[in-house]
Amino acid sequence: MGLFSSPAKVYKPAAEVDLGPHSVAGEHYISPNVKAPRVAGLLVKMLAWVLETPVLGWIVLSVLKRDNLVYKLVSDAEIPEPPLFTATHTWQAAMPEKNVSVTEAGVSPAERVQVAVAGIPADMEPAATAAALADGPSSSFRRWTVRDFHSAYSSGQTTPVMVARRFLAAVEECSGPDRNMGLFISCDPGDVLRQAQESTRRYQQGAPLSAMDGVLVAVKDEIDCLPYPTTGGTRWLGSARRCVADAACVAQLRACGAVMAGKANMHELGAGTSGINPHHGSTRNPYNVGRVSGGSSGGSAAAVCAGLCPVALGADGGGSVRMPAALCGVVGFKPTAGRLSNSGLLPLNWTVGMPGILAATVEDTLIAYAAIADQSKPSPLQPELNLPLLTSTRSIPNIRLAKYAKWFDDSSEDIRSLCGKALQMLRTHYGWESVEVTVPEIEEMRLAHYVTMGSECTASLAKYLNNMDRSEIGWDVRIALSAYGSFSSRDYLNSQRLRCRQMYFHEKIFETADAIVTPMTGVTAYALQDDALSTGELDYINGAALVRYSIAGNFLGLPAITVPVGYDREGLPVGLQFIGRPWSEATLLHLAYAMQESCGKEHCKKPKVHYDLLKKQ
Repeated sequence: MGLFSSPAKVYKPAAEVDLGPHSVAGEHYISPNVKAPRVAGLLVKMLAWVLETPVLGWIVLSVLKRDNLVYKLVSDAEIPEPPLFTATHTWQAAMPEKNVSVTEAGVSPAERVQVAVAGIPADMEPAATAAALADGPSSSFRRWTVRDFHSAYSSGQTTPVMVARRFLAAVEECSGPDRNMGLFISCDPGDVLRQAQESTRRYQQGAPLSAMDGVLVAVKDEIDCLPYPTTGGTRWLGSARRCVADAACVAQLRACGAVMAGKANMHELGAGTSGINPHHGSTRNPYNVGRVSGGSSGGSAAAVCAGLCPVALGADGGGSVRMPAALCGVVGFKPTAGRLSNSGLLPLNWTVGMPGILAATVEDTLIAYAAIADQSKPSPLQPELNLPLLTSTRSIPNIRLAKYAKWFDDSSEDIRSLCGKALQMLRTHYGWESVEVTVPEIEEMRLAHYVTMGSECTASLAKYLNNMDRSEIGWDVRIALSAYGSFSSRDYLNSQRLRCRQMYFHEKIFETADAIVTPMTGVTAYALQDDALSTGELDYINGAALVRYSIAGNFLGLPAITVPVGYDREGLPVGLQFIGRPWSEATLLHLAYAMQESCGKEHCKKPKVHYDLLKKQ
């Protein structure tokens, strides 16, 4: 036991832990009791200097780790299970899914998109889209979808070039001093227009590549996309690591005709949950510009929310797609580890990170997923690709949703109420039941994930960080890197033992439930304060509340999706999350679609910052 340790936890074998709804004493829920004050401005700088000072920094970090139970629950703990170093799942882990279209290997991205679109209810035929476009400004708010853009292009009501020009004007306006939204790190107008012109010609020739042809897609600046450098939200990484080719997911979208709209802003190195970036501007929430967008894929989420694109790419290492999606009122989707290729993604978190999708609707999420799903691996490594037939979602019987009440209710009053009502609507409209379970050791999993993510990040960046001036890094990220670099091999190994335990717990839960249901975040978007804009901030209390329900998706490689279910009393969006069995993406999309339809698109509130790219402004 270390100098600053508290008595270490001794874990019983995972098989002896009670997973029933009324677990025995000693297997209780620990709500994160984060002991770290919010610091920003000068205090952030002072803390960074302290932590980077030999000996003194080690002492301070040791105290922080002791107070936040890292030693007790992870470092010094006695854990009987062996370490599990990856969260990949074999095809044997797959369960038969209902109401799906099986897509064989070798099918092109554009063909997969066609299959996905065929399974979506035709609630907006071209004539209906045209009528909606003709409505005046007083018509009710709705988000334009991939199919709306495709219909408008096919009918000749507008063209990809016209939409691209409106997009570029909107980006210029929202990037200016009056709004300062901080949505994009880089956007090349010439490249955007060139892609749009090529798409316009295809429509004029009657030969669009897919329903995504001409549709704008923002790309998080953690994902390679030519002609842009990949900065990871930094000032230096773009020149240290050259982008020489598109990421696999970007190349697949291009094959569908999508227009890459530029590189969306992100929290520097993905090392935070707020989206505050002192180098490229802090991303503001379109529902309230005085609130954070969430991180680290905040730029992607806010761009979709603001109407600049119906789909965006993000990367999710610790909820970094799903958290900002929930805060910005859009859909966020992270498939099973291995279902999307990591090729061309910054290798910040080897075993927990992967690309993800942010979209205006569940239907758009499905279309984008069909486009970028990776079918390049031999079939023994993963099952065939199932795309849900959303036309038949309502006919799926006997869905069982696992709910751990103590965890579910550990959120703000508004979130707890809205998410509870959303589950009741699923029961009323679909007959799907919630079953009470216990998900053990949630706080232990959060800490183990933090150790894993931090250790992998510093190892990945070591060749750069060891030879550079730390002044090029944001102050808040310097503090995060100091914490990441303090973890030992024992910390990492014990974290992987906890991963093994959690894998066992979740496999047992999925024997009796189709998905685990939780709120997406414990709080809605909190205030973006001026003292953090140039230095970043450390707000671990809000940060822990944001990641409270995110970790299993990354630490265990499970698919997860968040869908909006309403707004709190301040008008800020609330998201509900479904966490699925390995390879159950189709089931999750069915669940999210049912939730979306139960809540009603007509209740979607217009963000305070929003651009309508299909109607003339």
